[in-house]
Amino acid sequence: MTDQTLSDWTPPASWSWDKESGGRFANINRPISGATHEKDRPVGDHPLQLYSLGTPNGVKVTIMLEELLAAGHPGAEYDAWLINIGEGDQFSSGFVEVNPNSKIPALMDHSEDPHLRVFESGAILTYLAEKFGAFLPSDRAARAECLSWLFWQVGSAPYLGGGFGHFYAYAPVKIQYAIDRFAMETKRQMDVLDKRLATYEFISGDDLTIADFAIYPWYGGMARGLLYEAADFLQVETYENVQRWAKQLSQRPAFRRGQLVNRTWDDKGIAERHSADDFQGKL
Repeated sequence: MTDQTLSDWTPPASWSWDKESGGRFANINRPISGATHEKDRPVGDHPLQLYSLGTPNGVKVTIMLEELLAAGHPGAEYDAWLINIGEGDQFSSGFVEVNPNSKIPALMDHSEDPHLRVFESGAILTYLAEKFGAFLPSDRAARAECLSWLFWQVGSAPYLGGGFGHFYAYAPVKIQYAIDRFAMETKRQMDVLDKRLATYEFISGDDLTIADFAIYPWYGGMARGLLYEAADFLQVETYENVQRWAKQLSQRPAFRRGQLVNRTWDDKGIAERHSADDFQGKL
């Protein structure tokens, strides 16, 4: 790529919020936390109440819940309520009570007394794995490997999403330096996974775990060309082992169902999920 002329803008001594930053999500970006409006949180009939959106972070949890149900854990029945982040639902008083950080997904476990909240997708996956004794190895070494990959995703995906995805697809101007920087890091991360999956069927070894649930929606989604229309730009077809893994998981019925929940941008998904019957005609 050719060099791009850089701005001569110099950061001020003290930053102040005096205008929107621009870009697709400018209307919901702000430097303060907390609720902006009063709105009660809906509650359904099932033990688990999920408040989410069908983005990669939300899909991690719905995939796991569907896999738990498929594995014979009826206590994992759940209601999935739509949180439309473009409309600012995450800043409602009811949602902020579940997640003070105003990010999806957030979970309330009504089978516990008092009811228990869990927020941050990695924490939700770990909580559910421990609650149901599934998808997280009990052997100390295997558990450490699984959690290492889970937290690899937690630390790495912001470079893919908020870094590469933002500057490549959503920023109001194309900045070559930013796109080059985050494209390089995203490709390095894909290479990390590709080398791992050359040896193992799943991310943390021979068994499906919460590491796969966490990593698939981001990196499997990128491999399958589902994120940012950037598959050709990042040459994702060259990561053959990631491609094998992503295709394998995408064919699992629970993964297919989980990716439809709280999906609103086309007619393939379901805005809310309250029972298995909601998937009729969608699979």
